[in-house]
Amino acid sequence: MDNPFNDRGVSVTRNALSSAGQVFPLRDIVDVQVVTVPKNKVLPIVISVAGLIGAIVGGVLSSPSGLVCGVMLIVVGWLTWATQDITHRLMVKTAGGEREALMSTDREFVERVSAAVRQAKTAAAASASAAPKA
Repeated sequence: MDNPFNDRGVSVTRNALSSAGQVFPLRDIVDVQVVTVPKNKVLPIVISVAGLIGAIVGGVLSSPSGLVCGVMLIVVGWLTWATQDITHRLMVKTAGGEREALMSTDREFVERVSAAVRQAKTAAAASASAAPKA
C-alpha cells in the first residue's frame, strides 16, 4: 500500500507524513498526539467587562457616545466568544522536539490522521524486521 491516507491535503505514505507543506519522515517520528485547544475565555470577558464599565460610566455621565461605545464593546466581546472554534492539533514528537503537523476543527479527521501515522509506522517496523539480513 503506497498511499494509505490522502485526504484534505494531508498524506501518509509508508515513508512520511506530509501536511501543510511540512514533511515528517516516519523514521523520525517517535509519537503522535491529538491535542484539543478550547475557546479562549479571557479575551471575550475582558472586552465585555470593559464595555460594561464604559456603558455604566456613559449612563451615569449622561454621555450617549460613552453608552453606545460601551454597548458596542459588549457586543464585540460576545461576538469574540461566539465565533471562536475549538481546535484540534496533531502534535508530532521527534528526537528534535514536538511540532504541530496539523490543525483542524474536525477532531475525527485529526484522529484518522493520527491512526494512519501509527499504522504506517507499525507496517514500516514490521517490514523492516521481516526483511532478510544480508
